[in-house]
Amino acid sequence: MAKVIHAMFRVLDEVRSVDFYKKAFGLEVSERLDFDSFTLVYLKNSSADFEIELTVNKGREEPYDLGDGYGHVAFCVEDLDSEHARFEAAGLSPRKIVEFDRDGALLARFFFVQDPDGYQIEVLQRHGRYR
Repeated sequence: MAKVIHAMFRVLDEVRSVDFYKKAFGLEVSERLDFDSFTLVYLKNSSADFEIELTVNKGREEPYDLGDGYGHVAFCVEDLDSEHARFEAAGLSPRKIVEFDRDGALLARFFFVQDPDGYQIEVLQRHGRYR
């Protein structure tokens, strides 16, 4: 059976992106592979084997066009309210907390935050299917 192992984002500034993911989600560099025209930086924490792969194309100065297709990566947390407050205090500009109900029951509580390159990240309260 296949196992999901990472999501990749193309970023302009390695230091800025690594700092964001560390500050926001406690991700640390697990490996950094430098090549002639690009660098791959793998980030993870002790909560899972899943990694975020940052691809830094050397010489790129223009922001990436993220297109008009909506997509995101998601993290779940124990206490959404305290994480939202922490994000605000850290200057990460989280959007407001949203609640989704389905058939009269809570399906999800979450907020979104944008990384330095414009990628959308969902932060969900650990609940139901979001574990």
